Amino acid sequence: MLWTVDPERDEPLFAQIAAQVRDAVASGELRTGDRLPPARVLSTSLDVNLHTVLRAYQDLRDEGLLDLRRGRGAVIAEHADYAALAAPVAALVDAARRAGVSATAATALLQAAFARPTTTEGR
Repeated sequence: MLWTVDPERDEPLFAQIAAQVRDAVASGELRTGDRLPPARVLSTSLDVNLHTVLRAYQDLRDEGLLDLRRGRGAVIAEHADYAALAAPVAALVDAARRAGVSATAATALLQAAFARPTTTEGR
């Protein structure tokens, strides 16, 4: 996996790192049980602060995507099927772009949809 960050982007560096891991999981490049580089090694190779990488790893742990254990490092955890969402998410992004909706607004709409109670057929 090729790791990159762009300090010129508005997105924080830790979020860029976390997004790359999510994308790699969704594409199948990373699978359950795969190890990520140690935070110290990755921070050196990206020329970012160690705490930036640790923040990305902690956010991914909080999402349930990473398992962080002392002595074992960062390992992709058993997780939901991200790959199943790749096509619908790409379609949503395309639709948002065609409609002139910003990434921030589209994200807010998605978060609002998650906040609504789940409805089931026949109710």
